[in-house]
Amino acid sequence: MSDERPIGIFDSGIGGLTVVKALRDLLPNENIAYLGDTARVPYGPKSPDTVQRYALELAGMLMKQNAKALVVACNTVSSVAIPALTKNFPVPVIGVIEPGARAALAVTRTKHIAVIGTRATIRSGAYEKTLRAMAQDVQVKSQACPLLVPLIEEGLLSDPVTEQMILRYLDPLLSGEVDTLVLGCTHYPLLTDAIARVLKRQIMIVDSAHNCARAVEQMLDQHGLRAAPLNNGKLQVALTDTPDSFLNIAREALHLSFGQIELRALP
Repeated sequence: MSDERPIGIFDSGIGGLTVVKALRDLLPNENIAYLGDTARVPYGPKSPDTVQRYALELAGMLMKQNAKALVVACNTVSSVAIPALTKNFPVPVIGVIEPGARAALAVTRTKHIAVIGTRATIRSGAYEKTLRAMAQDVQVKSQACPLLVPLIEEGLLSDPVTEQMILRYLDPLLSGEVDTLVLGCTHYPLLTDAIARVLKRQIMIVDSAHNCARAVEQMLDQHGLRAAPLNNGKLQVALTDTPDSFLNIAREALHLSFGQIELRALP
């Protein structure tokens, strides 16, 4: 048996394309429908109730495309809306926080883990709660890095200014026994090389996008939802407002191929 229905992926904007890229690499036979809420980005400053309402709206739009699963490619949404999504929709729902936390615990040797993310994600404490639920003896340091997303969206992926900001945010965070860094924002994988250059020390970098993709693979197997092995998976990208220059930056940096962008009206 095979299931050719698309995997529905949504994000507050275009940063979630890092999750799409990881899924395309891991599961090239799967059809993917991506929906980015570019009309209402950023979600970080908004209240949890508002973010949850937006998430339910976007998920409902993907369900109208007959999505067989929902992937929340946004740490902010994952931190507040997974229970509501699971309750309201009859398909598996996966966010980025639990896979990232699980991967961090799998690679840390010292049980000292650092997490970086947007203000909303760090304020929610979602990574700390998830990590401590999995391992009570883990030590977690967190740091909001509000300037990194604007720098990424300007295409300054290898710019000295970006590296200065990475150093400013991470230097106090990575003191002591910290040996693992969780990239708690789906934009941040675009800075993996820059972060590695700045750190100049041995540290495990955990990319929530790739770990989310592996969790999706396991979920598809568990629920018998895999597409046929020889299927040529298609990627459809839709946005709720016209894209800005970051779409081209993401496309080039991630080597993603997709055709015409569809504009979707919000409910």
